[in-house]
Amino acid sequence: MSFSSQRRNENISTSSHSPSSLSLFFRRFWQSTSGKMGLAITIPLMLMALVAPIINPYEPATDRNYAARLHPPSIEHWFGTDGLGRDILDLVWYGLRTSLFISLVSVGLGLSLGLLLGLVAGYFRGWLDTLIGWGTDILLAFPSILLAIAVVTVTGPSIPSVMIAVGVVQVPIFIRLTRSMVLSLREQDFVQTVKVLGATPARIVFHHILPASLGPVVVQATLAIGTATLEAAGLGFLGLGAQPPTPELGTMLSDAFKGGYSLSSPWTILFPGLFITLTVLAFNLLGDGLRDALDPRLI
Repeated sequence: MSFSSQRRNENISTSSHSPSSLSLFFRRFWQSTSGKMGLAITIPLMLMALVAPIINPYEPATDRNYAARLHPPSIEHWFGTDGLGRDILDLVWYGLRTSLFISLVSVGLGLSLGLLLGLVAGYFRGWLDTLIGWGTDILLAFPSILLAIAVVTVTGPSIPSVMIAVGVVQVPIFIRLTRSMVLSLREQDFVQTVKVLGATPARIVFHHILPASLGPVVVQATLAIGTATLEAAGLGFLGLGAQPPTPELGTMLSDAFKGGYSLSSPWTILFPGLFITLTVLAFNLLGDGLRDALDPRLI
């Protein structure tokens, strides 16, 4: 068989990434109401987080006014002020930036490790699959928040610790998803063809199986960002996340409850809670839209 024929056969698995397939994907995505709503919320939230230091330079360690403690929302302070006289709009703006940063990095860590282990377990099987499966079952045996608390307790409360903790919680989810995709793909004709042609296992896994399994993984990663936001906020509420004076949405809720003014000054919990809800809702809707666009049964 000629080299050109071998290359044509090896490219069977990547044919789904042709321009026509991409146009079909975008057309299906724009037909999804959930996807459009999720994108409409996600883009402003991401832009707010990115441009915060440029448009609204703010130093939470020094920008406080004790004479303006617990002022309700007004023209001067749109979201009111907290127990230290800090503008809650500024805190929410920078807290959203911190929360999204934690969520994106932690999901990236969980995705990278889970994807690699899932590929190895699903393709090579044998003792590697058994060992990885045992580790996955052990991690899944713990409630996610308790596992995250255990990791932060060992590493110490900080933003990097929260990233690691939330990332560890995501790893077994991506392992199981990736492994199941690989198990179904490794017996497909295009994989058997390139195997017969002499392709190395690394080439088969990363050049053929991985691209063909990215759809469900991307959807899960999008949904995981919302879950990671909740888990990071939960750790922040427990005092295990970002430490003062770094603003973070979960930490803001904790400060309001610990200060005893969450009921008398409800805006101190309303706006941080609202942006946590918006973030989770946005990525869940976006994930639903991606799932609708990538569902092979609709092609």
